[in-house]
Amino acid sequence: MCVHIAIPEPTSGDTAYNQRSLPAYLAALHSAGATPIIVPLHERQDRVARLLSGVQGILLPGSRYDVDPQRYGEDAIAECGEPDPGRTAVDELLLQDAFSLYKPILAICHGVQNLNVWLNGSLVQDLKTAVDHRPGRDVLEAHTVRLAPGSRLAGLVPRGHVSEPWVNSSHHQAVKDPGDNLLVSAVSPADGVIEGVELDSPDHFVLGVQWHPERTYTQSAFSRAIFAAFVQAAVVWQPRRIEESVAS
Repeated sequence: MCVHIAIPEPTSGDTAYNQRSLPAYLAALHSAGATPIIVPLHERQDRVARLLSGVQGILLPGSRYDVDPQRYGEDAIAECGEPDPGRTAVDELLLQDAFSLYKPILAICHGVQNLNVWLNGSLVQDLKTAVDHRPGRDVLEAHTVRLAPGSRLAGLVPRGHVSEPWVNSSHHQAVKDPGDNLLVSAVSPADGVIEGVELDSPDHFVLGVQWHPERTYTQSAFSRAIFAAFVQAAVVWQPRRIEESVAS
């Protein structure tokens, strides 16, 4: 079976950023055995809906923009960057489709922030801790993450690897209050910043990480395991019947 994964363009207003960041996501998906389907951010909703009818999973990538704080009931502080309404609108379409049909979701950096806010969570608008969470794209081991025992994410650490794996980092915002039915599955142990969340559901693969596993796919077995689990969830995905959703 050829598995198709929808991934929106990272931004609606920065072509250079898209060209720089998108290839790593596409390469990771291809290497994991999936075919990425890029969702343009300027398409009509009906065309996006038709495109989504042929995909089995959703990957929400990072972005250089921030989530609009008004979406979680706050005024923007000076350090909060400008929002990207075009990306937000498409992410919401993709999330609605995925949650309605139980399609697997992998959300990365800005993607996990959009996921969290869509599920009624909130964000830290600007991190101020002793840990440098944005040391640069080329820093592959920025800090470790402590994984929640028994979590889906903890189960992806390859056997024989350290229990607190090193990850890269490129963000100044993070999850503050987890959204509906989201469990915290990873934190930065030095400052407690939430680095990973997952849906409290054994039947619906929804995983969000604040770091960038697509950038370390070739170097990190943990990064490869994250993409492999996501793609495998898409391989076995079947649309959930209406009566099953109602019964649950």
